[in-house]
Amino acid sequence: MKPTLIILAAGMASRYGSMKQIQGFGPGGETIMDYSIYDAIRAGFGKVVFIIRKEFADDFKAIFEPKLNGKIKTEYVYQELRSHTGDYPVPAERTKPWGTSHAVLCAKDVVNEPFAVINADDFYGHQSFVNAAAFMNNDCSDKKFAIVGYDLLATLSEHGTVNRGVCFLNAQGDLATITERINISKKDGKIVCGDGLEPNELPLDTRVSMNFWCFHPAFFPYTEKMFAEFLQAHGQEPKSEFFIPIVADQFIKEGGVVAVVPTTSQWFGVTYKEDAPFVEKSLNDLISQGAYPERLWS
Repeated sequence: MKPTLIILAAGMASRYGSMKQIQGFGPGGETIMDYSIYDAIRAGFGKVVFIIRKEFADDFKAIFEPKLNGKIKTEYVYQELRSHTGDYPVPAERTKPWGTSHAVLCAKDVVNEPFAVINADDFYGHQSFVNAAAFMNNDCSDKKFAIVGYDLLATLSEHGTVNRGVCFLNAQGDLATITERINISKKDGKIVCGDGLEPNELPLDTRVSMNFWCFHPAFFPYTEKMFAEFLQAHGQEPKSEFFIPIVADQFIKEGGVVAVVPTTSQWFGVTYKEDAPFVEKSLNDLISQGAYPERLWS
């Protein structure tokens, strides 16, 4: 059974200031998602599931259906505030959904096979998809998930702070714990976090999650149970978020393994508007090196 790719595209991209997920960066107007889907198809994925907001559905389908029709199966899933909340009394002041684990949970009815999860606005590189597919085809199980690990130093932005899932590895080289750190930047040759947590400074060789995960479908019932517990503990906090690293950490504590899949691929993303020219240049460089055709889908 071919693995599925889930793309998290429901965010409003508040810091970027526009709906960056459908902004064109490639020479033919390709979005960053186009390159991820192209790489996924080449790596043997059989389906792509877009997690979006219902109000963006027509925009998304108009952009992606003509390109992808006949190339890969597509599904569209809506992340909404009351998805999977059951009879929990959602506070009236709560306006946004519950974060990345909640977003993935919204795909439970359309995914029955091992699957990868990525962000819509990050470029992950061909090798990352090849290595992820190999893991899902050969090693993925209800007791073993994976994360694609990137070098923190190569994922910072020159235009502001970033948030990253910082990875700590065990003696076997698997994930020991992952901690969401916010307001990370490089200052005077050091990597510092402005979030008030310790350590304030991170090693230069820190590995981070760029939110490229590989899961077995057992993730869904496991996460559904955890989400119910999360709501009881944090559901009345207006900005609480149920991140994927929360689930991964608990899975490890309960005896599960999260392998760290290596990659030599270049990562780049669009956190700020000012990042856009760098993304365009990086894509053009890859095209000139022959890594991608000038027009992806023609």
